[in-house]
Amino acid sequence: MPRSDTSRTSVTSRTAGTFRTSPTARASRTSRRLALVAPAVLGAFALTVLPAAATSTPAQIATSKTNGVTYVKSLQAADGSYAGSGLSNEWAFGALAAAGTAAVDVTPGGDATKNARTVYRNLLATPGWPSATPVVTDYQRGTLNAYAAGIDPARVSASRNLIADVYGYWQNAEAGYFGPSANYNGTVFAALALGGARTQAGGRRVPQALVDKVVTRLRANQHNDGGWTYAKAEGNATELAKPGDVDMTGASMAALCVSGVPNTDPDILQAKAFLKSKLINTSGAFNAMYGINTSSNGWAVSGLNACGINPQTGDFLTPAGRTPIDFLIAQQFNPGGGFKYQPSDTTPSAYSSLDALRAVAGGGFTAAPPTPVTAGAPKWVAAGGFTAGTATKLALSVDDGTGTLKVCSVAFTPTAAATTLGDVLAAATGASTPAGCVTGVVPATGTGTITSVNGKPNAGPATWKVSVDGSAFAGAARNKVIGVGDTIALRYS
Repeated sequence: MPRSDTSRTSVTSRTAGTFRTSPTARASRTSRRLALVAPAVLGAFALTVLPAAATSTPAQIATSKTNGVTYVKSLQAADGSYAGSGLSNEWAFGALAAAGTAAVDVTPGGDATKNARTVYRNLLATPGWPSATPVVTDYQRGTLNAYAAGIDPARVSASRNLIADVYGYWQNAEAGYFGPSANYNGTVFAALALGGARTQAGGRRVPQALVDKVVTRLRANQHNDGGWTYAKAEGNATELAKPGDVDMTGASMAALCVSGVPNTDPDILQAKAFLKSKLINTSGAFNAMYGINTSSNGWAVSGLNACGINPQTGDFLTPAGRTPIDFLIAQQFNPGGGFKYQPSDTTPSAYSSLDALRAVAGGGFTAAPPTPVTAGAPKWVAAGGFTAGTATKLALSVDDGTGTLKVCSVAFTPTAAATTLGDVLAAATGASTPAGCVTGVVPATGTGTITSVNGKPNAGPATWKVSVDGSAFAGAARNKVIGVGDTIALRYS
């Protein structure tokens, strides 16, 4: 996950984007079940209703959330920002949303014109964001936090589509990976972003074929001990045999669950057992690669939350009666509300506080935006249409029915507030990243039904169909209207 905390003993490398990395890659698994289990509806476990065995009471958790939000609000800069160049405190949006606070309601000194959501949206829409040399994790971080802030990540502005930005890092030679496959981190956070950042109506916007490819890669990187690390382990017996780490195990569990894998799946059960094996009896903390610390515990708990596994009971209640939530709350300064990174620290860490608040509040790695309390403020903000003459991108996938999947970001300059499927496909033949997403379409002009894509023609009942933002697949016509931020899936079936 993107981070700026320098108190950790590990090093965050540019290769891994701005997400936390571990000092070495490890893990192992001699066999891997690759099939995607039927999707299940999974949500973060509601930590406000707990069995009697839990040691942190609902009242204690509520107090921790209240004080944590107070601290996170104190991190807001005078200009209303949480994020600037680099990481800053950008993960504040997921923590706030999990705790029930809308970003639009967070203002410096009550100045609503500088509310956190508006300032963040303006940053994401800046042409130079995130940098001159971006990596895929920059866009995944932006997607997860924009969603939590109530900004549709595909419609940040008429020119900024974060979903399309992520699609641009698809690896044609290793389908299912995003960014260099050596950095598994970029693929796990692709799953978190594409599966967690849903449409405004709550639906998944990406097609099942894409989800299946990514889930296959997630499973293939699980180590023999049930954990994961930030680096690629697939196909490497030596790496698969190395120990997993707590942080990436939590993230990978969450990635599988937001992709529709149920928490009864064997790979989730093995990950759960791995985390259980790291529990410290006397404190409820997970003994992480970096030692006992708040951020690693926050990541693990967020993984459990995303999979609907209660971190306060069952396997995560130690014989001494302690849980991971107990440990996190014990690291919080009150009434200030910040959390320390290590138990021996005497001051709070902003980054660790965001990890901890999100976890204690029951969140995974993002959260749906709460309803604002600011009068007149909408729950969502999004561009309503293209701006004629302004370059933009759209996310496109092409599934030919044989298991081959093309995924790309299509760059084009619209001439009106909306465009057509035919125009998007025409643009894709010469301006897609990665290249080769679309090599030809029949008919090449006009408004009629599309009869062939990439040299594969309709044949009897098997035809090309289209889905937009996860809608049901229907006949693909060149004149189908495509709006700003639409995620387009073509499928031969």
